[in-house]
Amino acid sequence: MTESSEKKQLLHLVFGGELESLEDVQFRDLNGLDIVGIFPDYASALTAWKAKAQQTVDNAHMRYFIVHMHRLLDPQSAK
Repeated sequence: MTESSEKKQLLHLVFGGELESLEDVQFRDLNGLDIVGIFPDYASALTAWKAKAQQTVDNAHMRYFIVHMHRLLDPQSAK
């Protein structure tokens, strides 16, 4: 396959952890962060995020996030 016919990778990181309070994004234990994985597109990252968020719905302090890694790797294309 040529580069033009391949889908461009837009890497996304899904991770989460328990927050110290509900008002701020300050994790209780950085060593205990749950790194769910790195995904090739937003849709698959969102699927993973939803699954992990659903598993921890009973803990109000547990939060999962999606980080758009492609924007960090190539800030010029993040417009």
